[in-house]
Amino acid sequence: MEIKISAQINAPLEQVWTYWTQGADVTGWNFASADWHCPDSNIDLQPGGEFHSTMAAKDGSFSFDFWGTYSEIIPNKEIRSTMGDGRKLDVFFEAQKGGVLVTEIFEAENQNPVELQRQGWQAILDNFKKYCEK
Repeated sequence: MEIKISAQINAPLEQVWTYWTQGADVTGWNFASADWHCPDSNIDLQPGGEFHSTMAAKDGSFSFDFWGTYSEIIPNKEIRSTMGDGRKLDVFFEAQKGGVLVTEIFEAENQNPVELQRQGWQAILDNFKKYCEK
């Protein structure tokens, strides 16, 4: 099953793309709630390259590496990848009047309810929107 989320971001396309694709920026927005953070992120933005982001509870109780491999990159338009567990993840950047529509489409995992996954990923995308618009 695929899950689709999106956010309209009021920022220039080049800025949105940069903030999505630079590890130093990813650490500023890649978490779903205030009690989590992303202390490290590394991105090799090319087909066959990998992304790695450490997702961690701020209290140190839990962390994991969210990672995947890029399969296709069209600068300022789309990023296609496969997450470490084999699920597909595609991100689209569509320039619109006044900003950029960012859409993520990903395959749901089987451990958590679909709505919980949708909410968590949307919360991260909403953090990205705030980061871009600050």
